[in-house]
Amino acid sequence: MNHVQQLNRLFLLACAPFIGALFWMLAMQTHISLPSLAGSPPGGVAAAGGIPSATAAASQLDKARASAGETKSVIEKFYQIYEQSTAITGDMLKVAAVQAARPAAIYDQRILAKLGQPIRSASSANIDLKLFNFGDDNYNGYALKVNLKSDKAMKLVLGKDKFGSAETTLSAASRYGAVAGVNAGGFADDSRGRFPLDTTIVGGKYVNGFFPSRDGTAFVGLSTGRKLIGGNFSSQADLDKLSPAFGATFVPVLLKNGDKQPIPSQWQTSPARAARTVVGSFKHDQLLFVVTNGNDESGNSGATLAELQARLQRLGIKDAYNLDGGGSSSLIFDGQVINRPSDGKLRPLPTHFLFFR
Repeated sequence: MNHVQQLNRLFLLACAPFIGALFWMLAMQTHISLPSLAGSPPGGVAAAGGIPSATAAASQLDKARASAGETKSVIEKFYQIYEQSTAITGDMLKVAAVQAARPAAIYDQRILAKLGQPIRSASSANIDLKLFNFGDDNYNGYALKVNLKSDKAMKLVLGKDKFGSAETTLSAASRYGAVAGVNAGGFADDSRGRFPLDTTIVGGKYVNGFFPSRDGTAFVGLSTGRKLIGGNFSSQADLDKLSPAFGATFVPVLLKNGDKQPIPSQWQTSPARAARTVVGSFKHDQLLFVVTNGNDESGNSGATLAELQARLQRLGIKDAYNLDGGGSSSLIFDGQVINRPSDGKLRPLPTHFLFFR
């Protein structure tokens, strides 16, 4: 039920007693007894043929006028009460809206206290984006906090909108007119092209079927309710229960319900450090995308997954997932490449998360 429907329903409930009282008073007070044609009314003098006297008729008219005046007064009082109740209800709704927004605002302030001041931002009826510097002594990068306000705010797209094709995140964002973009799932190359890794959903449809999780692979995406969903799934039915709107696949899961998940040994050492892209959600469902820099693919620069896992947990992230990293890590904002790609330039990729004003 939307806000307009809620308001209409509240007005109907508030006014029902007054409307009922009005109908009752109208029924009780507007009844006029017509004089009898068979004889003289009490207190009157009958004229020829049994017609009521002028005095009796005038008395009945006076009573009718008095009754009509009282009814008019009741109606005027009803509308005064209605206008007063409407004003009071409007004030109550304003207060309720402020009170409802207060916990989210307080929570936002706590997040900002940990992330610092944003270096860039964008806001519209669809989305609020805030970009932050993000790092510590061992790595540096950026964090993009995303508050999705509508279903039009975010989507997953294929490279050049074709299965097996690839393009940079900057190219995809430019084609779609997106305000920001982040690389998404992993990929596999063959002689036919560059294909998304395993389960990929675009616009609510499976691009190439469902693939059960293997070797820790995890689906990562958004539900139709704009909530971050993901994890290991053995059947399509299990994933469908979460109503996925879009998403891609990579490895591993970092946090579930605020708890650290085991990081597979190969992802602790191969490479130990790298450019990374991870995504997480706060308890109020806002998203945080983190993209860290790495100088090259040697494993000697960038962040470890354990470092990012611990940092996200301290920030109050509820669920978090690793996305494709290394040379794939890409962060675009307002038509500019924000991160430093470890390949020295952006890598063409088969899937991208895009954000819209």
